[in-house]
Amino acid sequence: MKVNVYSIESEVKGEIDLPAIFNEEFRPDLIKRAVISSQTARIQPWGPNPMAGKRTSAESWGSGRGEAMVPRIKNGSRAAFIPNAVGGRKAHPPRPQKKYKEKINIKERRFAIRSAIAATTNSELVINRGHKIENVKQLPLIVEDELSTIKKTKDTREVFQKLGLYDDIERAKKGRHIKAGKGKMRGRKYRNPKGPLIVVAKDKGIGLGGRNHAGVDVVSARNLNAELLAPGTQPGRLTIFTTSAVEQLGGLFQ
Repeated sequence: MKVNVYSIESEVKGEIDLPAIFNEEFRPDLIKRAVISSQTARIQPWGPNPMAGKRTSAESWGSGRGEAMVPRIKNGSRAAFIPNAVGGRKAHPPRPQKKYKEKINIKERRFAIRSAIAATTNSELVINRGHKIENVKQLPLIVEDELSTIKKTKDTREVFQKLGLYDDIERAKKGRHIKAGKGKMRGRKYRNPKGPLIVVAKDKGIGLGGRNHAGVDVVSARNLNAELLAPGTQPGRLTIFTTSAVEQLGGLFQ
């Protein structure tokens, strides 16, 4: 399958043969598992000290006193140790031994990445994710390697406008909002929508030029993963590849 290669001025520079990875079978179930596996791998197990609330000499007075048979401290009548007592243990605390990580086989993970890459060529999936692609000339969008060398935000803004990507960046910028719930008190105040993903063979400055644009991520082809290609387990992210990145992808994730 041949597609056009565009310059940073949005002019056709030539054609390129897409590797077989762009024709992979679409497997949303595997993509979802791979994304969840990536997310759960970052969870740090937590839980209280096993002896928390139990460091006491409290004992029950027994029956026949007309009092509840709860453990009580030695030099008083205050209850201790039990879950409903002040300073007592928790009834069912979280345990560090719990397994949070979603396991996935290596071959399944690679298959999921290949499937997510192929999903970037499907305009219906890209639109369903909410991306604005009215001015994008083709999917997948292949751009010359000069894109990876742009270091300034001002220059990348001009390139994105010429390539028809800036509408999606504006959408991501306007979609930023404060979350509901307690997450906003824990360093996660804002929900930031995802915009375009830029895949390069080697970052020669585009990481600096792209990071100030809302929703834009930059990654090398060797470090691609399902979570970047399908944020929130939803495949079809608007993705831009450089020519060298496309050539590298031909031999990766097999």
